Amino acid sequence: MDTMNFWIENIKEASNWNRYIVLLLILVALFFISRLIRLFIQRISKKQLLANYPVYAAFLLALANSISVLMVSFGLIASFTILNFPEKFVDIVSTSKEILMVLSIGFFIYQLVDVPSIWFEKLIDKRESASLNKMFIPVIRKTLRLVVITLIVMQIFQILSEKPITTIIAGLGIGSLAVALAAQDTLKHFIGSFVIAGDKPFDIGDRVVVDGHDGSIESIGLRSTSIRTLEGHLVTIPNGELANRTIQNIGKRPYIRRLANITITYDTPPEKIQEAINIIKKILDNHEGMNPELPPRVNFNNFNSDSLNIQMLFWYHPPEIWDYMAFSEKVNFEIIRQFNEAGIEFAFPTQTVYVAGDKKRPLDFGLNQSTTES
Repeated sequence: MDTMNFWIENIKEASNWNRYIVLLLILVALFFISRLIRLFIQRISKKQLLANYPVYAAFLLALANSISVLMVSFGLIASFTILNFPEKFVDIVSTSKEILMVLSIGFFIYQLVDVPSIWFEKLIDKRESASLNKMFIPVIRKTLRLVVITLIVMQIFQILSEKPITTIIAGLGIGSLAVALAAQDTLKHFIGSFVIAGDKPFDIGDRVVVDGHDGSIESIGLRSTSIRTLEGHLVTIPNGELANRTIQNIGKRPYIRRLANITITYDTPPEKIQEAINIIKKILDNHEGMNPELPPRVNFNNFNSDSLNIQMLFWYHPPEIWDYMAFSEKVNFEIIRQFNEAGIEFAFPTQTVYVAGDKKRPLDFGLNQSTTES
């Protein structure tokens, strides 16, 4: 302590230019020391011991991210105290020190937001599914950061205006009505984010269909939700509107259902129709991805305008799209192969055209006879 007082007294007795040089060197030294401390803390936080304690690791990382700002800020505040400023700059220097103190501590608290977020995530992990974490934790984190920024701005206003915080809040309350009216859509979307987090209609990564947009949920923010469509486009939908939309969550389906119509020609005899049904039933018997509670269904169900219709229905579990596609392709090839072997013809839209002058199919509408008799 005596050594520090000795250095401070020597700096005060030196000329202003010498003081500036010494204090600049001290600030540079503090910056490099803080960088070394940051590297040391980051290395500690990544060790296996802290991997099992993510809350402590988050605290150390927050300290590592803000240590440089804290040390340099406190160095500047100490410099303002040591340097001799003209009388007319005393108030400005004093105000600058207070603002610098608020900003440095506020930055540290801003970095600490991850600590309660991770703690809340660990708490929910013990009670709820991980899906709630993916949706709700980012909203909590962004809300806390917004609160911290608001408090920092209000504290700076208090320093600049030299008025109590209650007076500032009251003044803000007078103008808050106009701000609320102007920002009611933003508030609606902000509340919508909590509605979505509470209802949990989807998780991050789920494939959904909203207003014709088919894609996966990429992020959920305070104001909007982003969907990455199958074409690769990024679609952003405000949360206030999304909370009132019909959402088809494909990612939550327990199976993939296939409904197909196999059409055969009208001249197919009944025994061949039954054989076609039996072929499809045999192909789907105890098929890959079948749930015993949802067996496949095959029925001769309709007379189309140009074909006889056999309806094929089956469910595939689990809903892995590429496995389902491979299995459907296998079923299609097998139906074609066995139908060809059985001599069963597939139907396709046909149209009979009669050509004038065709001796095999003469056109006779009864006009020739009536003309001859007359």
